[in-house]
Amino acid sequence: MTGGTGGLDPRLALLSDGASGPAAGRSPALVVVDVQRDFGEPARIAGYGLDERASAAVGAAITRIGELVEAARAAGVPVVWVELGSDPSVPWHSSTWLRGGPLDGPMPEDEPCRIGTAGAEWYRTAPAPGETRVVKRGYSGFLGTDLEARLTTAGIGWLTVVGLTSECCVFATAQDAMQLGWQVVVPSDATAAYDIDVHDAALTMIELNVGVVTDAAETTALWQAWAAAKVGAP
Repeated sequence: MTGGTGGLDPRLALLSDGASGPAAGRSPALVVVDVQRDFGEPARIAGYGLDERASAAVGAAITRIGELVEAARAAGVPVVWVELGSDPSVPWHSSTWLRGGPLDGPMPEDEPCRIGTAGAEWYRTAPAPGETRVVKRGYSGFLGTDLEARLTTAGIGWLTVVGLTSECCVFATAQDAMQLGWQVVVPSDATAAYDIDVHDAALTMIELNVGVVTDAAETTALWQAWAAAKVGAP
């Protein structure tokens, strides 16, 4: 894990290098995953049994995500919003079963982020007009969506993935992005889980197999270096 304690990770240096960045079309994008009321609002996630540390971590991560969104916009980095939209007409039976529900049946009333409900709304941060939004039905932002095509068409070369939660939808989206060919950066302070140990384990798995784990400050610096190199490119 990086974060400014031992110098810039050489893998990150490759992403911010003007010679291999803008000149080669290695444009970054910020992918914001599931920062919605059902996953971030304290009253709505209380049933998951968060302790004080986990509750504070979720709140701090959402704050940091909002700051990264503003930093991305300032640097000219596209912000892509991935949101869960649970559709009652298409129940996710395997998920219901995994949580102890019936093998086949209607979508539970307490299913998170049901389309058209308040719980599906963005929480403490939101897309600006014109920013890309992708609605997913499962964990990964790439599963059954056109996210891959959108990023490819936009010429995106590497991704920063943030959001909720680190071990679930952030991990799934980041892993699919890596397997589809994108370099992935995950700021450890811009994602969270409902248990600190689970969050730490997720970051370990991401660092081992998916991408570079860094922090929001270093990510912002990468974007700024990319933007400066782009301006200076012939």
